[in-house]
Amino acid sequence: MAKIMICDDEEGIRESLKLILSDFFELIVISDGTLCVETLKGAPDVQLVLLDIKMPKTSGIEVLRQIKENFPKINVIIVTGYKSVDAAAEAVRIGASGFIVKPFASDEILATVRKNLGVKNS
Repeated sequence: MAKIMICDDEEGIRESLKLILSDFFELIVISDGTLCVETLKGAPDVQLVLLDIKMPKTSGIEVLRQIKENFPKINVIIVTGYKSVDAAAEAVRIGASGFIVKPFASDEILATVRKNLGVKNS
């Protein structure tokens, strides 16, 4: 079973993603960007990170930059409530695999995650 990290400061978003993904994937749920990078150091089997772009302390863009520097093989999907073309372009330039805009649909999340993990939709 693939292992995914969810990193979002909003409890509701973390819970929603957990409900959608927990039947199909092993999950690590984190509420802080700095903790995300630290946790990845001890979890080399994480294959995908769902990362909020707007977080207190460390921004999602900065966390993405750190993930790509330290763990270049991990795919990162940015989850955001902000439809910002600049942020999307910056995230893709740094190495994000994709973008999901809040509010999101369950099937959209599953399809995007499966595509990024190379898993066929069932």
